Amino acid sequence: MLNVALTGNIASGKSTVARLFAEWGATVIDADQIVHELQRPGTAVFDQIVSRFGSPVVAADGSLNRKELRHLVFSNPAALADLNAIVHPAVATERSRRVAAAKGSATRIVVSDIPLLFEVMDPTAFDAVVLVDAPKDVRRGRLMANRQLDHATADRMIAAQMPAEEKRARATHLIENDGGFERLAARAREVWSVLDQQVGS
Repeated sequence: MLNVALTGNIASGKSTVARLFAEWGATVIDADQIVHELQRPGTAVFDQIVSRFGSPVVAADGSLNRKELRHLVFSNPAALADLNAIVHPAVATERSRRVAAAKGSATRIVVSDIPLLFEVMDPTAFDAVVLVDAPKDVRRGRLMANRQLDHATADRMIAAQMPAEEKRARATHLIENDGGFERLAARAREVWSVLDQQVGS
């Protein structure tokens, strides 16, 4: 089994590549999905977040007010560090459990979709690291259009992550997302073919 990490800065197109890899046969473990599951009311992670950030991060229906939490942490580096310290260890534990479960199946390639791979994990723990990247102005435009964010908020979210230039130098494979879907899919297929050959060798 090939253990692959898929990463990319916000609005790079990483989720689209993850869906393509899944269509082509990968077992995809989505770190963001795990985060959402671990942040449901009644979980230890939810309780720790509320304890740290207070009632403003609890929505009227009792769920996590993600918009308010995002506002609090992306304007305060210390708060973001506190949130990461709560969330990331729990996510890593659950991700490891799912990878172990995949090893017991017929899965040939497991792809862990981890947005903050280089920020919070050791990339050498994976057999390969695939980075999806897009120009900063393109990513800003996607954030503003898809998430209804203003220019300043989009820039803060981009700045909160390690610059893509540093990640490019450390990735095993790079998928440039500077065009339309067809171009992205073709480039993703090229990388998938290499991974498929690697696990078959």
